[in-house]
Amino acid sequence: MTGKLGLLILSLTLCLCTGCAVNPITGEEELMFISENQDIEIGQKYAPEIEKQLGGKIDNPSLQNYIDSVGQRIARISHKPNWEFHFTAVEHKMVNAVALPGGHVFVTKGMLEKLTTEAQLAALLAHEIVHITARHSSAAISREMGLSFVLFGLSAAAGANIPQDAARAAALALQLIGLKYSREQERMADVAGLDYMVVAGYNPYGAVELMQMLEDQDKVRPVEFLSSHPSPENRIISLNARIQTRYADSEGLRIGKNAYRSAVLDHLPN
Repeated sequence: MTGKLGLLILSLTLCLCTGCAVNPITGEEELMFISENQDIEIGQKYAPEIEKQLGGKIDNPSLQNYIDSVGQRIARISHKPNWEFHFTAVEHKMVNAVALPGGHVFVTKGMLEKLTTEAQLAALLAHEIVHITARHSSAAISREMGLSFVLFGLSAAAGANIPQDAARAAALALQLIGLKYSREQERMADVAGLDYMVVAGYNPYGAVELMQMLEDQDKVRPVEFLSSHPSPENRIISLNARIQTRYADSEGLRIGKNAYRSAVLDHLPN
C-alpha cells in the first residue's frame, strides 16, 4: 500500500511540475494537469455512464451513422486528425451537446429536434470538436473538479484497487456533463469551429443559424448549451463578421436540408 501511495505522490508531483501543454489552435503554452493519455482514459471510463445519464443512445443505427459521419468528416481535418472520435445521439430532451476528453461527443434529442440542416449539425459538432482538440474539457476538469479527479485517474493508471462505486461514477458523470467553459474558450470554439466546418465543406452560415436558433430557444426557456456562454447576439455578430472577412464566397458549400430531414428528423422517436 505504501508503495502504491508513493507512486501516486510521485506521479502527481511530475504532473504538477510538467503541467503545461501547447494549445494546437493558438500555439500557446497553457497550464494543464491532465495528459493526453489521461484524456483518453477519462473518455473511455466515463462515456458509458454519461450516455446512461443522458437517457441512453437513440435506437436507430442509420441515424447514429449519419451523426457520426458528419462528425468524422470534421474530425479528420481538425488539429487532432489521428484521435479516435465518437459521436453519439442520446435520448435526453434538453437542448445540449456534451464534449468529453479523448474524443467523445454526445448530442441530445432535444438539440437534434431544433436543427434543420446538416450544416447546422456540422457547426454544432465542429464547436464541440474544438473543445476537445484545444483540451478545454481537460482544463475545465482541472479547474472545476480539482486535482482529486486527477488523483483518481492516476490511481487507476497505477493499478490501485478503486471500488466500483456506481453512485460515485454517476456523480462524476453529472459533473462532467455540467462542465463550464470560459468565455474565451467559447469564442475560440466558435471561431475555430467555423473554420473547421468550412474546411470540411459546409456552408458557414450554418453556424449563424445555429446561434439564432439557440437565441430564440433561450428566450422561451434557458438552454443548457448557453448556460455559461457569451450572449448569442454577440456571437452572431462575431460569426457574421468572420464570414464576411474570410468566407464571403461560400456558394456551393454543403447545406444539406433534405439530407438532415431524411436522416434525422424523420427518424427521431416521439
